[in-house]
Amino acid sequence: MIERIRCACPRCTIRGIKGPAVLITLGVLFMLGQWRGEFFAFRYTWPVLLIVLGLIKLAESLASSEGHGTSDAQTPQGQGQ
Repeated sequence: MIERIRCACPRCTIRGIKGPAVLITLGVLFMLGQWRGEFFAFRYTWPVLLIVLGLIKLAESLASSEGHGTSDAQTPQGQGQ
């Protein structure tokens, strides 16, 4: 069985939350548009999505890449040795 090796560095960890953050932000913006009407319509609030993406990208670039490419997963006994 092939194990998927996942990088455990802070930079890759932050990169991994980009997709969920975009989905959550979109959901909140559309929900506000439904609840509060015209003032929170998506056509007025879409810049918030760009701000969230920019903040994640900034955090990603400032994060350390120490340990990049290594995995925290332990090799099972008797395999890979």
